[in-house]
Amino acid sequence: MISIITLAIVFVLIAVRQIGNIRFRIWQIMLLGAVTVLVTVQITPLEAIKSIDIDVMLFLFGVFIIGRALEESGYLSGISFRLFSKARSPDILLLTLVFSMGLLSAFLMNDTMAIIGTPVVLLLARRTGMQSKILLLALAFSVTIGSVMSPVGNPQNLLIAIHGDISNPFVTFVRFLFIPTMLNLLVVFLLLRLVFRKHFNILPEVFSPEPEIDYKLARVVKISLSLFVLLVLVKIITVFAGLEIDFRLTYIALISALPVLLFSRRRFEIVRNIDWSTLVFFAAMFVLMASVWNSGVFQEILDSLKLDMTSKGVIMTVSILLSQLISNVPMVALYLPVITGSGTTTPSLMALAAGSTIAGNLTILGAASNVIIIQNSEKSTGVTVTFWEFLRIGLPLTVINSVIYWLFLSI
Repeated sequence: MISIITLAIVFVLIAVRQIGNIRFRIWQIMLLGAVTVLVTVQITPLEAIKSIDIDVMLFLFGVFIIGRALEESGYLSGISFRLFSKARSPDILLLTLVFSMGLLSAFLMNDTMAIIGTPVVLLLARRTGMQSKILLLALAFSVTIGSVMSPVGNPQNLLIAIHGDISNPFVTFVRFLFIPTMLNLLVVFLLLRLVFRKHFNILPEVFSPEPEIDYKLARVVKISLSLFVLLVLVKIITVFAGLEIDFRLTYIALISALPVLLFSRRRFEIVRNIDWSTLVFFAAMFVLMASVWNSGVFQEILDSLKLDMTSKGVIMTVSILLSQLISNVPMVALYLPVITGSGTTTPSLMALAAGSTIAGNLTILGAASNVIIIQNSEKSTGVTVTFWEFLRIGLPLTVINSVIYWLFLSI
């Protein structure tokens, strides 16, 4: 039970974040949990190393390089200027942010938009006077929900698209999940507008002047972005054409980062300033979650419940809750064979995609993108979102999201 107790303590520490005068960051808490299960031999060093998903780590490294170059070049600020400069009210600003980030995450993946979007919303907060936490929450919720409707919106959807025996996955995801996703993005706007209504009495300042741009670095990062989009398209084509090509997302991220690493004179500065603490968090999380899963406690709980594990309502509920404990990607990898082995229907697979993804709206640990956003914000400005601030909005939002997806998938 040491692994379970350690996980519980990690959750508590992430919730309070402070003991006496000592204030912890999320990555420090998760690292402490991983060290604990290693020291107490709940997992061997070899098992711990094997549990770390190298593909995820390298993917994040590559995208971190691109995201940092976007920020350092000023190109990201320029895009923000053009996109948001005409927003003359907080409502229009928030609505534009929610739908633009949500739609982009469906194509560029939620983790990518979390990396790219965090400096954007922090810049918006500085320039408009909007509270940073409102915009950070809007970003976190919108990239999570937006990624639901695409087979390449997040890694777990890609697993379902590849191994779920879905004919024409792109059309299928859009057909079942596009409309409820649009409604749920609107719910994000309405809920944040309601909870933070006192902060919507200000008028955003005019974006002036347009930010300075390092044009040399901007040209290089444009090549990286173009490569990323092109390679994602190639990935989509190879998957849907049924081609047996091992073209991983990791390769896309690393190849796209190469122009920055090879041709930018600021390459060392960029590498030095990427968010290394988030990479430490993920490595530690993989170790702790592997230890928890190896304990067998959750498997016993699921077996004892005697539920119909292929029911859409059960699939969504189990996906949301279990994703908080072992993360959504490994959860889908474990749950998918249960569903496909039962000869289930496409709506059930879509329920798995929706439930495992919107699990990220319940707590900070429900999605990697949440951690990326909060860690990047803490590192660059010191502004954070606490566990309870996230849960206060995330809990009702997740309930509403679940109901909307369940209703549409049950029609």
